[in-house]
Amino acid sequence: MAGYKQILIVFFSIWMLGCTPTIHKPGNAIMEPRLLDDRYITPDGAQLPLRYWYPEQDEPEAVLIALHGFNDYSQFFEEPGKFLKDHRIVSYAYDQRGFGASASRGLWSGIDAYAEDLNQFIDLVKSQHQGLPVYLLGESMGGAVAIAAMARNQTTMVDGLILAAPAVWARETMPWYQRALLWLLARTMPWLTLTGQGLGVVASDNIDMLIELGKDPLVIKATRVEAIHGLTNLMDEAFSNARNIPVDTLMLYGEKDEIIPPKPMYRFLREFSDHNAAAKTIALYENGYHMLLRDLQAKVIWQDIYTWIKSSNTAALPSGADRRW
Repeated sequence: MAGYKQILIVFFSIWMLGCTPTIHKPGNAIMEPRLLDDRYITPDGAQLPLRYWYPEQDEPEAVLIALHGFNDYSQFFEEPGKFLKDHRIVSYAYDQRGFGASASRGLWSGIDAYAEDLNQFIDLVKSQHQGLPVYLLGESMGGAVAIAAMARNQTTMVDGLILAAPAVWARETMPWYQRALLWLLARTMPWLTLTGQGLGVVASDNIDMLIELGKDPLVIKATRVEAIHGLTNLMDEAFSNARNIPVDTLMLYGEKDEIIPPKPMYRFLREFSDHNAAAKTIALYENGYHMLLRDLQAKVIWQDIYTWIKSSNTAALPSGADRRW
């Protein structure tokens, strides 16, 4: 009997170590990337749904690229995009791989893929709007992708970066049991889907908006463990690169954020603000939640973003949130 148990233990150990999270990487490059009216086509031929908000009467004075968060998609920027187009700013947003209406929905493509897709997209947008300043906004996971891309490419990709509650909850700031559970699930059941129901976490005070998201079939409700593992790797990289952002940056964070806790965020902000402080604006919103751009006070944030872009990081924010840090 003892020998039988030992065999089972050895077999289980081998099986557990052999089961690892899968990264669903892009295929080989087969074409030049391009933008169509409703999609962004990447070098491997992936078609990523695209939205844009263009001023209806006046020519744009600036360009903004908006990158959505985890399990979300490009529709997240619908209302801010409408606001900014009325202020002569054209905005673009695309569904990242595995999200929204893109192919392989729910599958994680890896940090390299998300960063390279962003680099290619920025180049395409800049080529269409030569002479205009181009800004990048990343919300939550989108912010982490933006930080990773910036850290990997120290050339001036854009004229400024806006981070809205970026995903920087790195492993080193998580409790040990959370890290242990993720490690175990990622190596035993990477295909398992989790919903997050029952956690009691509030993403926004805009309840009507949250209800609509719950009904939206393009918002992912059940997440594969391997995607959570991949997101955590991304957050590790973003957290470790707080000092490696080479452009003027507007950092937005809600003090009621329950998705990215204060402890990792404030550690990130201290590192972030210690390097090239003159180029950094940190705005803390007393009544802000994680989904700042869609909270009940979202228009306050939109106005701050517009003022920061319009003044090229020289004017105080109308809300006064930049004086809370």
